[in-house]
Amino acid sequence: MEINNAIGALGALAQEHRLSAFRLLVHAGQDGLAAGELARQLSIPHNTMSAHLSTLSQAGLITSQRHGRSIIYRIVPDAMRDLMGFLADDCCQGQPELCGLTPTSLRSTCG
Repeated sequence: MEINNAIGALGALAQEHRLSAFRLLVHAGQDGLAAGELARQLSIPHNTMSAHLSTLSQAGLITSQRHGRSIIYRIVPDAMRDLMGFLADDCCQGQPELCGLTPTSLRSTCG
C-alpha cells in the first residue's frame, strides 16, 4: 500500500461515525448493510450517513451496490488487509511475526 492511500484510509476512519459505520460493516461481512440501516443503528440523519459513506468509499474501504430502492454497503476486505499490513510492516523492528501479525493471520482476520 502506498503511503498516500494509507493516509486517505486512516483519515476516512478518523471520525467517530465513519469508524462506527465501518465497524458495523466489518461485522456484517459480505451481506453488508443498507445505508438506512447504518443510519438507524448509529442514530444519525440519513444525509449525514450518506456523506460519511461517501468518504469511506472514496478512500477505497467500502463498496456499494444498488438493491431495489436500497444501497447496500460492504467492506473491501483487500483494502482492510492492505491497511493492516501497511501498519504492521515495521512492527517489532521489521519482524511482524514477533507481534503475532503475519500475512496468514491478517488474511484470516479480514475475511
